[in-house]
Parts: sequence; structure tokens; C-alpha cells
Amino acid sequence: MNMKERMLAGLPYKAWLDGLSEERMACKRKIYEYNNLAPDDARTDEIIRSILGKAGKDVHIEQPFHCDYGKNIEVGDNFYSNYNLVILDVGKVKIGDNVMLAPNVSIYTAGHPVHPDSRNSGYEYGIPITIGNNVWIGGSVVINPGVTIGNNAVIGSGSVVTRDIPDNCIAAGNPARVIREITEEDRKFYFKDRVFDVEDYM
Repeated sequence: MNMKERMLAGLPYKAWLDGLSEERMACKRKIYEYNNLAPDDARTDEIIRSILGKAGKDVHIEQPFHCDYGKNIEVGDNFYSNYNLVILDVGKVKIGDNVMLAPNVSIYTAGHPVHPDSRNSGYEYGIPITIGNNVWIGGSVVINPGVTIGNNAVIGSGSVVTRDIPDNCIAAGNPARVIREITEEDRKFYFKDRVFDVEDYM
């Protein structure tokens, strides 16, 4: 296995070998172009799709956006990210349909060994992250390597997600923990105890 194959397999690898530095530089050039587009530039969709490995219908990522390779990121339909999304995609990042990310979300598949001798060897790793369908991730959330966030989950602002979050749950904190399940009763509220005053929200 070369270093790229090791990286994508979740094995220890060295990030400057076997063309990985060149791939990151090629991505940085595209990211630079994307982040410097005028907000009404018609090429926005074309360029973000050239960065991502796979993108569904209606994908929008507010500038600025940063990632390592881009090719290792898959997003589904109706994906929206607010400003300052950072994805370290040395491992695969798979995001489902109808996912919304607030500002300053950080998704980190990358990591380094804990022991200093092992860390100083130059080896690092990437463990995939999966985010399900209909997920809302609050502002300044950090998602760590290897995490799966289930369908319909909500992650509270400022959380650090270090372990899997099940379907249909609200999770928050550092480290993030499940606060409660999302129920049918939640449907009628738009914020805390504030009830919708319109009929077309379902």
C-alpha cells in the first residue's frame, strides 16, 4: 500500500509522501479560487462541485470554506453550511440529505498518536466521519474522528462530539452527550416554548 491507500484505509500514514502534498496543494488552489469569488458569481456551484467528491442537488457552502483534499467529502441533497466550515478530510466524510451546519463547524477525521515518540515519527491517521439525514449542527461544533451522527439529530452550539450520537436525539456539551429524544410534540415549536403561528411549516 502507498501512503494515500493507507490514509484512506484508516492506517498510520505520512502526509508528505506518494503525492499527498501535491493533492493538498491542488485542493488549496481550488479553495482559494472559491473563497475569493464574488458572492453573486455564477461559477460558485461549479467550483464547489469540482472540490467535493460527491454533491447532491442544492448544495451551498458559504465562504470561507477549507478542507484538505475535498475528494473525500460526500454531501447529499439540500446541504447548507454557514461561514467558516473546516473539514479535515484525510478520512472519508459522508453527509446525508437535508443537513444544515451553523457557522464555525469543524469536522476532523485527522488525528495524531498520543505518545510523543509515536507522534514525532510523523505518522498520523484519518478515521471516517458519517452524518445522517436531516441533521442540524449548531455553531462552533467540533466533530472528532470516527464519529457517526444519526438521522434527525441536533447538536447544540459549542459541543465537542467525541462519540456516536443516535438517531432522533438532541446532544450537547463537551464532550457531547444526549440531552433528550426529539418527539412528535416538538413539531409545533419553532424555538424552545414558542409555538408556530403559521400553518405551512410541515
